[in-house]
Amino acid sequence: MAIFIMNNQKFKVFKTNEFDKQFERLSSEEKIQVNKILLQLYEKGDLVGKPLSGLSFFREKKFGGKRLYYLVYETYFVILAVALSNKKTQQATINQIIRDLSDYQRFVFETLKNKKLI
Repeated sequence: MAIFIMNNQKFKVFKTNEFDKQFERLSSEEKIQVNKILLQLYEKGDLVGKPLSGLSFFREKKFGGKRLYYLVYETYFVILAVALSNKKTQQATINQIIRDLSDYQRFVFETLKNKKLI
């Protein structure tokens, strides 16, 4: 997993390697939209997007016909961008993220620990 950190007063935003790979396959216009969403997450934190699967910390933000999925770790003031999908692959993407929640949490904790942020 790659680290992308934007520090502000409240949240840090990280991205996974999988997110970065999916991002690279987007069109130029879609990349601009995703970067705008990442900036919103940086500026507004967990107020962006809507919760998924009955989990307040698992959220999505729609752009065009696609979705950006991210996890909110309020205790650490971290948002982790984990995946991008279209409507066709939406449920498979959501299921995969839910299966990998413990891996994502471990990644966030270890990253914060290694950077001496906790």
